[in-house]
Amino acid sequence: MGMPPQRGHVEYAVLEQAAQWFALLQSEEATATDREAWRRWRDSAEAHRAAWAQVERIGQLFRPIQTAPDPHGAVGAYRAATANATRRRIVLGLALVAGAGLTGGVAWRYSPLPGLVLARMADHRTATGEVREVVLADGTRVWLGTASAFDTDFGPALRRLRLVAGEILISTAGGQQRPFVVDTPQGRLRALGTRFTVRLDASITRIAVYDGAVQAHAADGAGVVIPAGWQARLTATGLSPIEPVDPASEASTRGLYIARNAPLGEVLRELGRYRAGLLSVSPEVADLPVFGSYPMTEPERVLAMLASVMPIRVSHPLPWWTRVTPR
Repeated sequence: MGMPPQRGHVEYAVLEQAAQWFALLQSEEATATDREAWRRWRDSAEAHRAAWAQVERIGQLFRPIQTAPDPHGAVGAYRAATANATRRRIVLGLALVAGAGLTGGVAWRYSPLPGLVLARMADHRTATGEVREVVLADGTRVWLGTASAFDTDFGPALRRLRLVAGEILISTAGGQQRPFVVDTPQGRLRALGTRFTVRLDASITRIAVYDGAVQAHAADGAGVVIPAGWQARLTATGLSPIEPVDPASEASTRGLYIARNAPLGEVLRELGRYRAGLLSVSPEVADLPVFGSYPMTEPERVLAMLASVMPIRVSHPLPWWTRVTPR
């Protein structure tokens, strides 16, 4: 995908090596010689140590589910193992983690049970892979995408919604005198009789307007009115210029991804939001063009659809790792 190397990033090939070592060491076939060879590999380079730490960290998160004797015990064990780390990521709006920040390849890891944490913190939420519609007290309709959450604060003078995580599509109710606003860490959006989406991507708020208009104000005070058919981004440094919106993007809050010559890596990044575990794609196929409509709430079906029409192979080296490589 051509991302520039950055500190802390892990090469795709090195991550694969680490995962293969992990699989061997977890099996009953590992010998003392294998373990000594693994130690030499791990200690031979800083990149190897970083890759091993990443793979081991993910493996530890999923081990309670793999080893618990019953499903109920598995959920309890997983919740106990991940509660603190997951809660911190959700609070910071960082449920989506860009794998190990791979160079020469792409991987995404989604927190497997974000809904359980968000339920304690937000008025409305969805779990990973879930989409849902909510009708608010004033008649406003809100569609939540995967792993999304928001709070509401409706008073006599203002209708306020605070987006905590993920993505929402809002169709505001008419006949209301009170302003309707959406707050995010990057600023405030005021609906001007409209239908629009708001999405949190790490430190960016993305706004796309389909009907009416939205008045956007960044935290630094900069403001702009975004008309129907246009989109913009809010960041810590201000507002981006507005640009035309892809009408198909509205479908994402309903769990549908419409690809028109989209790179495979981009499609898989979006798919990673709908499933637990690590999803990686090798650089040889990351830029292959994708066309069609895909039901993201059925991630395994999407992977099968892609593999049936593209020169790719989908494999599962570990229970929590799905890899997409050339066929």
